[in-house]
Amino acid sequence: MIREKLEEYYNVVFEPELLDEIAKVGTYKKVKENDLLLDIGDTFHQIPLILTGAIKISRETKKGEEIVLYFLERGDTCTITFGSGLQSHKSKVRGVAEKDSELIFIPVEKLEEWMVKYASWRSFVIDSYDIRLNEMLEAIDTLAFLKMDERLFKYLVDKVQIMRSTELTTTHQEIAVDLNTSRVVVSRLLKQLENEGRIKLFRNKIEVLDF
Repeated sequence: MIREKLEEYYNVVFEPELLDEIAKVGTYKKVKENDLLLDIGDTFHQIPLILTGAIKISRETKKGEEIVLYFLERGDTCTITFGSGLQSHKSKVRGVAEKDSELIFIPVEKLEEWMVKYASWRSFVIDSYDIRLNEMLEAIDTLAFLKMDERLFKYLVDKVQIMRSTELTTTHQEIAVDLNTSRVVVSRLLKQLENEGRIKLFRNKIEVLDF
């Protein structure tokens, strides 16, 4: 079954021999929306490959406030787990399913072995590091340079792209947690965006009109 799941996307990414190895050592897992995959302080010894769905990766401040770093979707992996797993360090991030998702977990010790053995895996790992680094830099720029209304709208547009739907099922409080601000501020700015014709508000749902 794992080999068939891999064929749906990764057959254009990895060699057939590597797909066979992944199918042999990998563990398939299906998770529900809001399921916790990785928590801060956990020791992680597996590399996730996302087959379907989306995973939210976030960081927690010393005050216990949460900040979203990036989202993983089909074809992605979380490079933060590479170093943590190889060196048995405790995780500094949290991974939560943004929607129902399917993943394959690979033993982290295969990371270095396949880097030498398979050119496609080496390229995949290097590209993944580059993508995640750019996303984290973008997250820093967003926090440092964008006003809250701009951060909010960018967050909504990013969620539309991740969820592949212009209608987002969420609450003002959930958005406030992700953006590390208050629900009152989020509600006010959402109403402002609606007045500008960029979104439409419903009960526990937001339709993004301008993206």
